[in-house]
Amino acid sequence: MDYPLPEAARRYVAAHLHDDPAHLALQARRHPGLPVPELVRQIQARQKARAKLPAWADNPELIFPPALSVEQASSARTAAFKASLVGGQHLADLTGGFGADSAAFAARVTQVDYVERDPALAGVVRYNFSQLGIDNVTINAADAVAFLKSTPHHYDWLYLDPARRDTAARKIFLLRDCEPDVVKLLPLLLHKADKVLLKTSPMLDIEQAVQGLAHVRRLWVVAVDNEVKEVLYELGQEPAIDPERFALNLRRDGTQQEFRLNRAREARATPRYAEAQQYLYEPNAAVLKAGAFRSIGTAFELLKLHQHSHLYTSDVLRANFPGRVFKILAVEKADGTALKAHLGPEARAHVTTRNFPDSVADFRRRTGIREGGDTYLFATTDLRGRLVVLVCEKLTAPVNGAAAFA
Repeated sequence: MDYPLPEAARRYVAAHLHDDPAHLALQARRHPGLPVPELVRQIQARQKARAKLPAWADNPELIFPPALSVEQASSARTAAFKASLVGGQHLADLTGGFGADSAAFAARVTQVDYVERDPALAGVVRYNFSQLGIDNVTINAADAVAFLKSTPHHYDWLYLDPARRDTAARKIFLLRDCEPDVVKLLPLLLHKADKVLLKTSPMLDIEQAVQGLAHVRRLWVVAVDNEVKEVLYELGQEPAIDPERFALNLRRDGTQQEFRLNRAREARATPRYAEAQQYLYEPNAAVLKAGAFRSIGTAFELLKLHQHSHLYTSDVLRANFPGRVFKILAVEKADGTALKAHLGPEARAHVTTRNFPDSVADFRRRTGIREGGDTYLFATTDLRGRLVVLVCEKLTAPVNGAAAFA
């Protein structure tokens, strides 16, 4: 598609930005002078970008690639976090894609080389960056390996997010299956840069990645609103054995939760166990993905309900816990009648099952409890191996030592 879009095409996109793309495609004959199929793809891509890149989605001057490129792009929040990890004079983004990461890096690094092997996508990014006023990014339509072998530059940082789909568009996550193969490419990467920042799928086993890469200095498990989105690895010149791990949860209110650990501290941590006390603590998804099953309890002086439940309790409220915190109102058997006595006539509650034989769906069918309401039920196994349900109210973060109900 030529860009910028003609005025009539821009008006069509603006008028139908919130409409169903499938419905628009069926009405293409009503607009014989417009390339409706391509404009519908533009609308579809903007709709997919709205949650990830709202400022770009709302910018009428930008051109959008096929929706898959938008789906694979970093969100504005995760791109900004990645950019906060780098610095210096020169960075190369070897898997440039839609350019969200390169745009964020450009705000932190003097000069960025964007590298993308799809020339059409590189052309879209070149145009968009000109519209966004980003003038310190050089666009390179090239294969990452070929670019590295030919460039005369030595970089402060290289960044890459290997493609995680095979030739049949199926999702993959093992490093050796991704393109490019980072393990195979590692000697060249570390020859061309002081540091490498690598993004991987959250499905990749962290221990396996650390062992295979050997040069991991630090790593970050990044969640957005308690959903793990990516794991970032900083690779340095010297081999490393036990890198620092940062579990990070970026929340919708603009705040973030962070917990730091490494394998040695996790191994040394000695959990203490108890039955449910006044408060219940549920670590966020980033903490659990990072492997903090023991040290999270000792760091906050919490007692664990059971070895395999990964739920914690205390009689004194602990501030700044990286996860959700609840006031325990009652401990009941997994019995629908007993539980409904706490729920009111509509019998609604939010349900979580941890170390419990039922799935959430099975628990709801068996008890007749529907989704919703202000009560939270945690079905789990206690210290003595009994199946119990903790009836709870959610707390907001403590303020000046006091907690409020959410």
